[in-house]
Amino acid sequence: MTSTYLSDKRSGPDAPPQPPPPSGRTRSRRRLLHWLTAMGFQLPALVLFGVLVLLPILFAIYASFFRWGGFGMPSDYTGTDNFTRLFQDDVFLGDLWRCLLLVLLSLALQLPFALAMAVLLNQRIRGRAVYRMLFFAPYVLSEAITGVLFGMIFAPDQGLADHVLGAVGLDGLGGEWFSDPSTVMATLFLVMTWKYFGFHMMLYLAGLQSIPAELTEAATVDGANPWQRFRHVTLPLLAPTLRISVFLSVIGSIQLFDLVWVITAGGPDHHSETMAVTMFQYGFKRYQVGYASAISVVMFAISLVFALAYQRFVLRRDLAGATTNMRGDGA
Repeated sequence: MTSTYLSDKRSGPDAPPQPPPPSGRTRSRRRLLHWLTAMGFQLPALVLFGVLVLLPILFAIYASFFRWGGFGMPSDYTGTDNFTRLFQDDVFLGDLWRCLLLVLLSLALQLPFALAMAVLLNQRIRGRAVYRMLFFAPYVLSEAITGVLFGMIFAPDQGLADHVLGAVGLDGLGGEWFSDPSTVMATLFLVMTWKYFGFHMMLYLAGLQSIPAELTEAATVDGANPWQRFRHVTLPLLAPTLRISVFLSVIGSIQLFDLVWVITAGGPDHHSETMAVTMFQYGFKRYQVGYASAISVVMFAISLVFALAYQRFVLRRDLAGATTNMRGDGA
């Protein structure tokens, strides 16, 4: 009755006059004002992105068509000669092969190992917080510190690795590690795994902890064993996190530079060189900046094509779900 009384009172003759609805011109002004306000907040970020990202990319593309030593402005136009030379260069072709090798090893060994550790440390075991901290700690270290540390650990005949193997009677397994072309990539991948698996492990832990416990409990009541619960409950619900982890791992392998440069600088005889190391060698050591720019353009193109294809064919369901949720929230 109270609501009816109030309603009747508002609609009666004593009700205050209601303002007229805004005209079309007023609505347009409001939309323009909102747009200008939003652009005002975004403008600093857009300026920084344009100056620090877009302009360097465009200038690298421009410089890749010149024979240029890095001083003054590019003037010796050579067309696509840098790119033709690039795909006839055995070192760069070797870089592509090593990049593919690192990607395959990361997907086949590093990420499954990180997932296994995440599943283990998601259980109620004593001291799991300490283990999580210890496994994540290497990721916090800079690549320079990691490179120097493992350069000393794997120093031939004097490093910790050779001393430990000698102490347990496995002297024959010791060697030159980073100095031997046959072992340098395996040793480098070992260092990469030690450095980065903790990051992926924490991603998986976050994904595992977001899975409702009721689902696994229901599967247990239905008679599912631990493997069946992992295969049919945990893994499907963890799939979005796994897809992001794979994306980051592949992009990181394509752009790998710091660890390689600090530990081996691409040696011995280019056997551990990556595209980023080759680009640095030509750009800052040999002053062939035009050729180095061509390498950077190819790296950018590979990363961009992979990112777009991965988003189109792998992340499509995740992005569609996020878009649907945003529309639902705004409705």
